Parts: sequence; C-alpha cells; structure tokens
Amino acid sequence: MLGLRRDRLLILLLLGALLSADLYFHLWPQVRRRLARAGAHGPGCSCPAEEAAAAAAAWPPSTEPWTRLPEQRSTQTAGSKLRRLFSHPLYSAPEGPAEKLLSGQEALRYYRRKVARWNRRHKIYREERNLTSDSITQLRQEASWLQFHLGINRYALYPRSSPPIDQLLRDTQNFGTISADYSQDEKALLGACDCTQIVKPSGVHLKLVLRFQDFGKAMFKPMRQKRDEETPEDFFYFVDFQRHNAEIAAFHLDRILDFRRVPPVVGRMINVTKEILEVTKNEILQSVFFVSPASNVCFFAKCPYMCKTEYAVCGNPHLLEGSLSVFLPSLNLAPRISIPNPWIRSYTFAGKEEWEVNPLYCNTVKEIYPYSSGTRLLNIIDMAIFDFLIGNMDRHHYEMFTKFGDDGFLLHLDNARGFGKHSHDEISILAPLEQCCIIKKTTLLRLQLLAQPAYKLSDIMRESLLEDRLAPVLTEPHLLALDRRLQIILKAVEECIEANGEDNVVVDAEPLETDAFDRMTQPS
Repeated sequence: MLGLRRDRLLILLLLGALLSADLYFHLWPQVRRRLARAGAHGPGCSCPAEEAAAAAAAWPPSTEPWTRLPEQRSTQTAGSKLRRLFSHPLYSAPEGPAEKLLSGQEALRYYRRKVARWNRRHKIYREERNLTSDSITQLRQEASWLQFHLGINRYALYPRSSPPIDQLLRDTQNFGTISADYSQDEKALLGACDCTQIVKPSGVHLKLVLRFQDFGKAMFKPMRQKRDEETPEDFFYFVDFQRHNAEIAAFHLDRILDFRRVPPVVGRMINVTKEILEVTKNEILQSVFFVSPASNVCFFAKCPYMCKTEYAVCGNPHLLEGSLSVFLPSLNLAPRISIPNPWIRSYTFAGKEEWEVNPLYCNTVKEIYPYSSGTRLLNIIDMAIFDFLIGNMDRHHYEMFTKFGDDGFLLHLDNARGFGKHSHDEISILAPLEQCCIIKKTTLLRLQLLAQPAYKLSDIMRESLLEDRLAPVLTEPHLLALDRRLQIILKAVEECIEANGEDNVVVDAEPLETDAFDRMTQPS
C-alpha cells in the first residue's frame, strides 16, 4: 500500500510541474502582452492599425533580413531568367492566326482508324500465343500528342505559349509503353547491312520506336556515351556516337532561340525488360536480348548498324537512360520532303565539297531555285547557327512539310551528334552565314539578347535543362561553350555588316528578291 501511495504522489507532482510550466511559458506571456497594449492605448482602446505600426517600429535591429524580404520576394519572382526571357517582347509578342498543318476532323478520322487497326492486330497476336487479353487502346481527343499534332502551323511546330507541349513532356516521361519496335529505316536495312563495313549506313545508332498507353509515339535513343566524355579527336563526324543528351539539349536550345523546329524531347529511364522486351511483337528484337556477365539486361540491333553484342546497350540491371523524341504526324497525313543541304559535307575519309574550297559558293547557291528567292536561304542560315551552337557537323539533309511550300520552316531533326566537343568550335559549320552574309533580323535580336548578362545563354539553358528528369543533361563546359560560340556568331555578323552594310546583312524574314541577294552576297 505504501508503494501505491508513493506512485500516486509522484504522478501528482509531475502533473503539477507540467501545469506550472504551461502557465509560465504560454498563458502568462499572453496576459502580459494584453496588459502592455492596454497600458499603451488607454482603457478600452482597440486600434489594430496603430498596433501593427507600433510593432513594426519596435522590431529589433537584429532583424535586418526582414527589411530585405520584399527585395528577396521580388528576386524570387524575377529570379528565373528563363521566365524573364519568355516574357521579353521578343518572345511574348502575340502570334497571329496561321495556317494549320492538319485538318482536325481529317486527323481524328485517320488516327481512329489507326487505333482500331492496332487493336485488331494486337488481339490476333495475343490469341495466337494464348495470352490473356488486356485493355483496348482508345483515342482521346485531348491526348497531348494529338493536340501537339493539331497545333503545328506554317511558322513553327508549336506556339510560344503551349500548355499541350508542357503536358506532352510530362506524359512522355510518365506513360507506360504498349509496344516497342525497330524504326522504319532500320527495318529497311535488315539483311542488307554489311557488318564488315568501316563506315556504317547513316544513322549509326540503335534506336527504337516506343508507343505509349495514350497511343502517342516517340523515338527512344539509349545512352551510348557518358556526359563528361568528349568525342575522340580521331573520330570523323560520320562515325561519331549519337548522344541521347544532345537530343534533349537541342530541343531546349531550339525553344530558347524561338525557332521551335525541334519536336519535343525528354529524358527518361526505361525498364528494358518491362517496357521493351515484354511489349514488343518483333521476334527479331526479342531475339537480341541477353543477360550480360554483370547480370544486366542488354540488347543490340541485329545487323542494322551495330551488328555485334559488344555494341549492345545494357540496363542497370533493367533501367536504361535515354531520350524520347516525340513523333511528328504520319507522312500519310502530313507529307514531308527531304532535301540535301547545299552545305553538305563529304562523307568520305578524303575529299572536300565545293563550299569548303570556294568562298564565293553562296553566289552559286542563290542562283538555284528555291534559294534564289523567298526565305529558304535565311532558314538555312538559322539552321547553321543552331548547328554551330550545338557543334553538329552532320546536317546532310533537312526536311520540310510539303503543305507550306517553299517558304515553310525547316525541321531541325536528328541532333544526337551535337554536344560532342565542348573544347572545340567547328567554324566551318558557320559557312552559310559567313559566305552569304545575311541573317534574319529577329534571329539577330534574340542572339544579342542572349549575349546580355541578364539573359546569358548558358544560364538560360542550365535552368531550362533542370526541368528534365535526367538533369544535369549537359556538363558545365558544354554550357559555357554556348556563350563562347554565341560571341563567335555575333562577331561574324559584325564583320559582315562592316563589309556589306547593315541594310544588306540584317533583313526581315519576308520573301527576298534576287537583286537583294546580289547585294548581300558580294564578296568583301
């Protein structure tokens, strides 16, 4: 009994101590503050505004950071250089109505037929293999990839402010795959590839077409080279690796330059077992999967380009990093034409093209249709500026939508050979600009803006690339190389202006007459 009484006494003492602490630390300070306010304003005074002013005046000097808080808030709001760039008048000017690439109703009918045909073939495939049936794929009109296709117009692949593009990037990063296959060009080369060749056919890269649960498609390019590896000095541009991170960075740079000619690209970790092997119906693709000695799941291309297992790509053990480039509309809906670049390079170990030995080569180009008038040559120069910034020497062709005719924009596709050497600036890529000495006024204004400290190109790119799941996409030396190359471009334009006059070099992107080209391309 004595022990029980002692326990009760201890409990009572503990409760009393807790109550005293609560009274001292919580209730008494509140009573003291109320008494102080009553004494300051007199009995019965309730003046919230005066109380707030008095509190602010009485704030101790040690709270100096509070006095900087409004500035800090403003900095946070305006601290995003990317947001400020896209709010600049050069980027925020309203875009007028433009001719659309696709008819909405025609596109919906076409894709509904494609979905129905895919469901039929998928059902037959599963029945033949006694596989359990899964859900039927349906076409949703609000699907982000479909909205992207419907938004393509005469001037760009997407408008400056385009919520569907932001949603498309998220969907491409998150949606599960329902099929995987080789690309069409790889299928065309099956059985025709000579693995003894020193120089493989164009597109030396293992790439796959992945289809997602919303029926959208993207080209998957797996990681072949680490970010901090530079292209070996002895590599020719046509045997160089293709880099998945270059595809991602090229999309962001294209948007920052306001060209909007690169289809949306995101980085993603792909489970090669679940998202490729288990969903592909291609038996050849199934047959090239194997488990490496390190217990990683790997696969390779069977004869197209990379013919041996040493060229395989491997997961870790299943996850593989890569880029996903969203597909453009079907060629049946939106035909495209592929045109050789006038400044195409020689794809041999020796030999040079005419433009490499003739500084007046542009005079020849401007006499050839369609470069003799219109905006085609100006668009070629835009493309050369873009390629110089990313270090891409492999622009042998360019594509255009046939619907928009000769003055349509050029598609900046296949940028995986960019960002190979941050320590080297390949000046020859700028040959169209240096030889023709013309540039769009809007292009020049944006380049000048991106050279200013407030809109520094490397800072804008760094911030933009942080939005990608595989960030950091580029190493710091590659980002800094962008600033250096931008200054080289501006210096080339300045030299052209000194030689030919600003009116002859900086032109509006309106159709140009032949006599204007004559003035612009005279040798200095």
